[in-house]
Amino acid sequence: MRKEVQKFINDQNDRKKFLREQPHWYRKLSRNPNDFESMEIEMMNYYQRTIPHKVQQFTNSVQMASMMVAMFQSMRQQD
Repeated sequence: MRKEVQKFINDQNDRKKFLREQPHWYRKLSRNPNDFESMEIEMMNYYQRTIPHKVQQFTNSVQMASMMVAMFQSMRQQD
C-alpha cells in the first residue's frame, strides 16, 4: 500500500477501526488510492455520523424527553 494511503489511514483512529471492520476497503484503496472520499462517506454512514443520522438521534432524544414529561405529569395528576 502506498505511503500516502497509509498516512491517510493512520491520521485518524476511526479510519483504522473502520478498515479493520470493513477489510474490503484495503483492496479498494490499494487499487485506487484516490478513493478516499468514498471511504470517508461510507465510514460516516457506517458510524452514523452524517447530518441525517444526527437529526434522527436528536429527534429520538426529544421524543423520549417529551414522553418522560408526559409520564411525570400523569403521575402528578393522580396524586
